[in-house]
Amino acid sequence: MKKEVVIIGGGIIGLCCAYYLQQDGHQVTIVDKSDISSGASFVNAGYITPSHIIPLAAPGMISKGLKWMFSTSSPFYVKPRLEADFLRWSWLFKKSATATHVERSIPIIKDINLLSRALYTDMKNAGDFDFHYQRKGLLMCYQTEKEGEAEWKMGQLAIAEGLNVQNLTKEEAKKLEPNVDFNIKGAVYFDSDAHMTPTDFMPQMIALLRQKGVQFCTNAEITDLEIANDKIVSVQTSKRTLKADEFILAAGSWSSILAKKISIRLPLQAGKGYRIDVKEHTGITMPAILAEAKVAVTPMQGFTRFAGTMEIGGINHKINQVRVNAIAKAAETFYNGLKIPREAIESAACGLRPCSPDGLPYIGKTKNYKNLIVATGHAMMGWSLGPATGKLVSELVGEKPTSMSLDGFEVERFG
Repeated sequence: MKKEVVIIGGGIIGLCCAYYLQQDGHQVTIVDKSDISSGASFVNAGYITPSHIIPLAAPGMISKGLKWMFSTSSPFYVKPRLEADFLRWSWLFKKSATATHVERSIPIIKDINLLSRALYTDMKNAGDFDFHYQRKGLLMCYQTEKEGEAEWKMGQLAIAEGLNVQNLTKEEAKKLEPNVDFNIKGAVYFDSDAHMTPTDFMPQMIALLRQKGVQFCTNAEITDLEIANDKIVSVQTSKRTLKADEFILAAGSWSSILAKKISIRLPLQAGKGYRIDVKEHTGITMPAILAEAKVAVTPMQGFTRFAGTMEIGGINHKINQVRVNAIAKAAETFYNGLKIPREAIESAACGLRPCSPDGLPYIGKTKNYKNLIVATGHAMMGWSLGPATGKLVSELVGEKPTSMSLDGFEVERFG
């Protein structure tokens, strides 16, 4: 049965939901508070990352967070706040950061990433639009023996999950990246990963969806949701009222605010990340993560992107120049001779990633509303998991068997 569907949120998750829903013949409208030209879906590292099998909530993150809290340039920062939502999220994060949780999450995260990578490939091969997509793998570059041991431990976990991972010397890494002078001890290489250029993909996807008949209601704030008989009837926006058979909540870091309007507890915190784009030639052709600094490096179409930090500090778009400078400094430390221009640093942008307390996204139906599906909480894997999430959502709307189990993604798993 073909349905009218309203998607709340026009980031990578919302767009991918629309892509698969319109393929299934549903009439789709996307509503977003912005003009869909900025935010986390535009400033991320563009990674498709089956290698990233460890959830954010893992043993040791609490102690690291406490240690880094006193450093203005640390890669992970939590700003303490006396707010009920933040305090509850922090308690749930601490409760989730166990070895048992990590062990249970690894295959789930790996499977949804592999599904998403396959769907990106299908999307590329379909020929509807020509976006930048390369499968070159990912280098986890390290400068100290201690970090190298930790990275290889992660690599061995990935090998146990069937991924192809190699522990490289500096000289072996240099063979993969011949045009740069690495200042590293070595690198762990994940063959599984791919990368893209978000600023290339997003406008093209929007244009394709418009062409396919998807409607867009942009620069529209949602003011209210009308409920009747355990169903959402409509959403009122600052522009117009939108009625539908099904509603998808994919509003990223704002999802919990909207969920609260209809008494759904959706623990989420916004994790701010920054990006610096360097248009000058860097010689970098391989995606890399600079392990000690937690900085992602991506060769994109026409520029090299340096991205990093996870700053849990509420919903705001203030640029912390100290953290931006730390990203630039880290890049120059790992690549001898690299100089990031001052204008690139001053043009840095940020985006807010929706973080669940256990590091797993929320994907699925809600208990109290028959026609509401939630798709958010992807943290640093939003870009990677866009197509998989969109496909799963479209299968739920069409009442079809899902491409993978939704165990672990339950929307109301925290009560």
